[in-house]
Amino acid sequence: MKKHLTATLAGAAAIAALAVPALAADPISGRWVTQEKNAIVTIGNCGSSVCGRISKFLETPPDGANQRDVNNPDKSLRSRKLMGLPVLTGLREDGDLWRGDIYDPEAGKTYRSVIRRKGANRLEVKGCIGPFCQTQIWTRP
Repeated sequence: MKKHLTATLAGAAAIAALAVPALAADPISGRWVTQEKNAIVTIGNCGSSVCGRISKFLETPPDGANQRDVNNPDKSLRSRKLMGLPVLTGLREDGDLWRGDIYDPEAGKTYRSVIRRKGANRLEVKGCIGPFCQTQIWTRP
């Protein structure tokens, strides 16, 4: 009986060890084209969390490649360039999701964000206020 219990526990531990990676979020790092196809955001490590920065404009902004963050409600931040600006910040793995914040430079607003990989070439990006979310699909370039 003791051998059977030991074998059962060992088997359960092996199954549990295999199941843990399935709960981990798929990596989201790399280059992603926004749903509007106006920019590429590069996602990668930023210190202790993950962030995403505008790395290329696919459509030239109204004020050209040196477009500033003119819609930011904080007047002291309106002179910073959009190129290189972190639009995804504080992303942390949470099961099969990534949670953090997303900044919309067109509206000058920051929202709670939930991100999930939807295959090798698709990223589901949500911006939320309370229980209400808007979802976009970003793709590999």
